Amino acid sequence: MATCPNCGYKLKLTDWKPDCPQCKVNLVYYGMEEGLLNDADKAEVEHAHMQKKIDRLKASFVGSPLSIVRLVFTILPLAPLFLTLCSLSYNGPFIEQKTTNVNILTLYNYVSSLNFDSLFAMMKSALLGRGFTFFLVSMITALLSAVLIIVSLISLVAACGPKGNIRSITLSSLMVILAVVSAVTFTVFSNSVHSVFPEFYSGSLGIGAFIYIFFLALLLALNIFIAKKGIPVKYKQTYIGGIPSEEYFELVEKGTDKATLREMMADALFAKEMQEYGEAEAEKAAEIIEEEKEAAQEAAKEIEEAAEDAAEEIEEEIKEELE
Repeated sequence: MATCPNCGYKLKLTDWKPDCPQCKVNLVYYGMEEGLLNDADKAEVEHAHMQKKIDRLKASFVGSPLSIVRLVFTILPLAPLFLTLCSLSYNGPFIEQKTTNVNILTLYNYVSSLNFDSLFAMMKSALLGRGFTFFLVSMITALLSAVLIIVSLISLVAACGPKGNIRSITLSSLMVILAVVSAVTFTVFSNSVHSVFPEFYSGSLGIGAFIYIFFLALLLALNIFIAKKGIPVKYKQTYIGGIPSEEYFELVEKGTDKATLREMMADALFAKEMQEYGEAEAEKAAEIIEEEKEAAQEAAKEIEEAAEDAAEEIEEEIKEELE
């Protein structure tokens, strides 16, 4: 048979009442209060952890002027991608000379409609294989660099986290490396094709490529500067059972038993209630003093007006006597 969780009494079949025959504790609701308290503690612990994440999120975007500058500089490299990244000029017998200015949209459309079988066949060519290999590398690194900008923008959510600075510097470094590799490999491709067909093909990097690499380098420098200086995170104070969350976590880590924690929570809540009561009383007293002050000012004003009226009456009486 079952036993009483409070006193250990062995219950019998005849013990059908909800109370223990020996200690009289209610067996149905025994431990429910403690369970509710534990659930409340868990909820407050989760809130404390979530609040810290929210505070770090705010600091990452608008926590300081440096955060705002970093946000702008993370978005800024997207703009040069819509400028001319490179120019391709080609002609031939019975073909009119044509110049194509390539930006990120042109590159995306070209890659999405590219016949990779033909490209791989060109890469195997003894004459142009090396050049088209660099051409493929240039396209891949350019697109990867652009994708990493979006990844970097998303990662700002956790920029003030434990590994935020390392992540930001790593992503910025990869973007710079990929952009430089793309520019270099495109130049190698253009020179390779131009050396074979000097009269029919020429290619060069556009202003957008140089601005893009410059902005990425600025972003990398800014992330390194932020990592050294740091961005202050203003954490909102949270409580667990009336105890400041930092103090509560230290007590739990030290192995403080639940009974001691409950006593400390009760003392903290009592102190908080007394503080709130004192603040409320002080506010009431301040309101009363303010009301009395206003009443005194009104009384003084009435006395002053009465004195002025009396002075006017006396002055009129004197004038009448003189006449």
